[in-house]
Amino acid sequence: MSKGTPSFGKKGRSYTHIRCPRCGRHSYNAAKGYCAACGYGRSKRMRRYSWMNKKVNRVRLR
Repeated sequence: MSKGTPSFGKKGRSYTHIRCPRCGRHSYNAAKGYCAACGYGRSKRMRRYSWMNKKVNRVRLR
């Protein structure tokens, strides 16, 4: 198997992100064990920045 285009066809077989238990979004990395959206599994605090507009379980945080 070569490194180029044929290998990219194998990318969609497994899943990297599953649904997050805390925020409910589809951004919990199953391999690394943390959520890219809310930071669950990495810290107790929410992953939050002043420039973002975040919804957690369909409720808007300000």
